[in-house]
Amino acid sequence: MIVKGIAFDINGTLSNIQTNEWHDDVYRVISNLLSYQGISLDPNVVKDLYFQIMKEQRTAYGERYAEFDAIGIFREIITRHSTDFTRGLPTEKLEQLPRLLAETYRAASRFQLQLYPGVEDTIRQLYPKYHLAIISDGQTAYAVPELNAVGLSGYFDPIIISGDVGYRKPDERLFTAALTAMKMEPSEVLFVGNDMYRDVYGAQRLGMKTVFFKSNQGTQEKEGVKPDYIIYNFPELLNAIRFFEDR
Repeated sequence: MIVKGIAFDINGTLSNIQTNEWHDDVYRVISNLLSYQGISLDPNVVKDLYFQIMKEQRTAYGERYAEFDAIGIFREIITRHSTDFTRGLPTEKLEQLPRLLAETYRAASRFQLQLYPGVEDTIRQLYPKYHLAIISDGQTAYAVPELNAVGLSGYFDPIIISGDVGYRKPDERLFTAALTAMKMEPSEVLFVGNDMYRDVYGAQRLGMKTVFFKSNQGTQEKEGVKPDYIIYNFPELLNAIRFFEDR
């Protein structure tokens, strides 16, 4: 096999991230921030609105593996609950406010963000030799800044994030979009992920070879799904690549 490109999942594969979207402090912080914009909502109301609008979005998308849009959720909260004070805010601030709220939400709900051991060194070794890309479920408002925060900004192109399109892995369109941008065939690209269903199954449907990183996150088993290679420490990816190239 001639390996020309390698695509990666992010959370649970490159970064060891821990979040808790159910923590009461998350909604207290958002409620307080909204109050500075002229919107007075109890934290419990904010919480209910957040998940209600998320459900509405996913229903409206009508996708089997529907995703949500975090910035869109906060834009809708602002639209529904704006006051004269809110509408009197500077136009530029109003335009940026949904993104700021989304970033604040993520910041308040995040309790850990760090690379798995050996990730940065491994990526640096791969970068000169292979076209590296990202195919990840999540929100661009979170994913891109978090890649930058852990020192991986600039290594990946394209960065395909489910929140931008309204559907999640294992939907094959996410993988197809990356392959199209990379100008490569499925047989030329490895996919590295930590979820047996969303990552391994999703990539294999298109004929991509898969490396399953058995980390502390993700679905570890899926009936009928077997990865082409399993690694238990991220630097073992170098051995996996040699395995495919020698075949």
